[in-house]
Amino acid sequence: MKKGLSVLSAVLVLTAISCKKNESGNKSVIKTDSSETLVTDTNGKIDSVTQSSTITDINGKKFVKTDFVYKATDGTLVKVVFKNDPKESTVAITSNKKTFTLPKAETKGDETIYKKDDMTARVKGDSLHLEQGDNIIELKRTKI
Repeated sequence: MKKGLSVLSAVLVLTAISCKKNESGNKSVIKTDSSETLVTDTNGKIDSVTQSSTITDINGKKFVKTDFVYKATDGTLVKVVFKNDPKESTVAITSNKKTFTLPKAETKGDETIYKKDDMTARVKGDSLHLEQGDNIIELKRTKI
């Protein structure tokens, strides 16, 4: 009985010690913003579509990640994540558990074009025009 009680006590002490969290963490990574952001259109009116935006500061370099939900003409919801960091800008499009990440190719006025292999994404305002070979998919930003 005493042996079982001492083994149980030892297991509890080891569990308590191993579950202790280290709060110091990496001091060079600072998460400065993780909030809902209001988007305005060209007239300065608040956009009815909300987004989630995160700005992370790592060693003085800002990394911006913005998540949107888009809806295809057939009603399918698609998660679109725009990432901007000092090295490159990308868009990641996730649907049916598949993610396609396209690097930014160019900006023409108010249209941004992302390309990789045979896939092209054209973003203009609230719409995203996705082309892959002969397939064309129109997406519009939406609320969930």
